[in-house]
Amino acid sequence: MAIALSKSKLELPVLGSLLGRLKSSFAPRSNNLALGLDIGSHAVKVCELRRLEDGYQLESLGSAMIPLDSIEDGTLVNAAAVAAVIEKLLANLRCRHKKVAISVSGYSVIVKKINLRLMSPDELAKHVHQEAEQYIPFDIEDVYLDCQDLHTNVGDEDRSDVMLAAARKELVDGYLNMLDGLGLQTVVVDVDAFALENAFELGPDRHENVALVDIGAAKMNINILSDGTSALVRDVPLGGRQLTEQIQQTLDLSFEEAEEIKLGQIAPPPDTKARVAEIMLRASQQWSKEIQRALDFYQTGHEEHPVSRIVISGGGAKIAGLAEFLTRKCSLPCSVLDPFAQTKVDGNRIDPAYLRAMAPEMAQAVGLATRTIDF
Repeated sequence: MAIALSKSKLELPVLGSLLGRLKSSFAPRSNNLALGLDIGSHAVKVCELRRLEDGYQLESLGSAMIPLDSIEDGTLVNAAAVAAVIEKLLANLRCRHKKVAISVSGYSVIVKKINLRLMSPDELAKHVHQEAEQYIPFDIEDVYLDCQDLHTNVGDEDRSDVMLAAARKELVDGYLNMLDGLGLQTVVVDVDAFALENAFELGPDRHENVALVDIGAAKMNINILSDGTSALVRDVPLGGRQLTEQIQQTLDLSFEEAEEIKLGQIAPPPDTKARVAEIMLRASQQWSKEIQRALDFYQTGHEEHPVSRIVISGGGAKIAGLAEFLTRKCSLPCSVLDPFAQTKVDGNRIDPAYLRAMAPEMAQAVGLATRTIDF
């Protein structure tokens, strides 16, 4: 098993091993891909891809809701319940793939860009543990640690930016043990933001400076890409479930009815439209403020590399009118990510209407499904 906190040049052996050598886990000619397994706080999403000469073929995808409060802030609370959902979903998809890639996020996951003197990969591997202690609010012995030299030095500069990522062992081991109990081999543990980045980079605009915003059930993840690398990664504890619950409580509806109203699938009762509109506006304003705060923070150090647009994904991206609202509030074009836009799909095997409906919330699963198994 390996922790691999981005798609390239990172792999960190765990389970008693020391930091291993940096190497690429992305082999363009290999068809041996992991099964993308996105375990969110609201649902489990599965994506299986097959590599082609000019891209990818979608083999299967699916989603299944998990019981409420089974996962809190990225941490497994009810592993048995989540395992049962995963097992049933894989059975329904007739998926025999046993090597999976997952991702983690939340308070127990730290992503930080730091600036260090130039080092060889071996020197960086030895130095990073000492350097990380000042940036990580946990005992260094309690985390899995990974880093990547971003090679930002120019000319004779003797320093470079390094992306540092750490995840508490307790968090990661909870997922590893659960999946091992299902007979699944976890070959990659990524960070949510980097999985989303991988999905975006399947498209034609992968070299743009963009703000990737994934709005899940319990959190919003912001990943600003500059010159092809993550410049800022931030998790915000604001998600679509809070919006659904507010509609549910205000209108005295079931959670399912409130969810349908949120997504515009059904109209609210005529006498409640104003209240629903107010709830939706308040939530959208909160999201836009957090996105703008991240953009402002990024821009203070990257004046020469402005963000050109915002790309949203996740279940929250399916809210009607949200992209247009963010375009106005953040003064940047905003669009919804379609991770399957460049992927070949057999319409006889996978319903195109289902694929369109699922696309925004499948981004992280797609990014995980691009990970190559090279061991």
